[in-house]
Amino acid sequence: MNCREREKATLSFSDDLDRGAVEEIFYPWEKTVKKWENEGLSTRFSEKVMFPTIPTDNLYFPRDREIEPEERYLNCLSTEEVFIYEQNLGFDPLKRVAFRVPFLCFDEKLIEETSEYKIKLDRDGWKRKYYKTRDLIQELRPVVSNEEDWQQLKDRVQKALDEYCTDENIQKIYGCYKEGHDKGDFAIRFRASGFFWTPRTLLGIEPHLMAFYDYPEMLHDINEFVLKVYMEKLDKILDIISPNVVFFEEDLSGSSGPMLSPALFDEFVGAYYKRLIPFLKKKGVANVFVDTDGEFNVLIPNFVEAGIDGFLPMDVQGGMDIVAVREKYSTLKFIGGYNKLEIARGKDAINKEFERIMPVIKQGGYLPCNDHQVPPDAPLENYKYYIKRLREVMQQARGY
Repeated sequence: MNCREREKATLSFSDDLDRGAVEEIFYPWEKTVKKWENEGLSTRFSEKVMFPTIPTDNLYFPRDREIEPEERYLNCLSTEEVFIYEQNLGFDPLKRVAFRVPFLCFDEKLIEETSEYKIKLDRDGWKRKYYKTRDLIQELRPVVSNEEDWQQLKDRVQKALDEYCTDENIQKIYGCYKEGHDKGDFAIRFRASGFFWTPRTLLGIEPHLMAFYDYPEMLHDINEFVLKVYMEKLDKILDIISPNVVFFEEDLSGSSGPMLSPALFDEFVGAYYKRLIPFLKKKGVANVFVDTDGEFNVLIPNFVEAGIDGFLPMDVQGGMDIVAVREKYSTLKFIGGYNKLEIARGKDAINKEFERIMPVIKQGGYLPCNDHQVPPDAPLENYKYYIKRLREVMQQARGY
């Protein structure tokens, strides 16, 4: 059984397994990696310098070449860096790729500078103030604050789509993964932005929530546009690679619950998944997941009705208990659900957390991982022990 088959079988409640798949939810925080370097984490995984200590906007982006404009959108920028990092630590081969609607289509521009701050137009079209003597960024104006802004942005994004997200570029960016993925040398986890997340990034958190009432037609037009782009571009991408897992970033809940009602979800979010997910299934995608932090129990039936197969990262501190949720929804799938804070507390705590989630591991349909990125207070030695125990647990869980 190759790793792609093993991942699919693990998520399919299969009892025909040599062992369960061993994967991680997300790669760690940059501060975590930098701390682990001081604890002995090698920055040289083969002959490639993985984490050189030079200034960078993103720890996981390539350092040895210029980033091409299309790579902002046909996004595999961190794929190889994270793959090497995870292989070094002993996880199953997994490559993480993404597609982004080209909303990051602005040229950065310095608008004003004083001894105290800079005001910039950022790549996402937002105007922000960056303070020099304080760790503070003030958002001055979103890229979309009314319907006219949205129409102008939509025209700009369409031009970027036509220029950068071409069939040729899609083949160039994703085609290098086809042979290895087809052979099962690695699994692919594919991500894109969801129908709550996307308009929020354009309007800002509070204006987005008000827009459900003030600009409902505009929100629908935004998501119609996003859906159209996905149907066109993912059609090409999924002809090249058809992952076991595609997940959509939403982050629509906090510790006190979702930021929208079930009724608003059905109209502004669920309705678009109902149209997109059947298309993804026809393209061979085995599992469609949603990524949201916080507590969202009240929306699980609505997500299921929309066609969602499962959730990640199942945030323990946010109020999600995969054991309790699985008792209520027996076919719901999960990635995550392991309380990341237990790693810092040592071996006994790590073992007890595995015991807590063992009923779900044995049932299948679950990739046990941390419930978000591993924080800096977790020692490297503890994290390595967590991975060791994860491999042992998934070996013991064979034959669900």
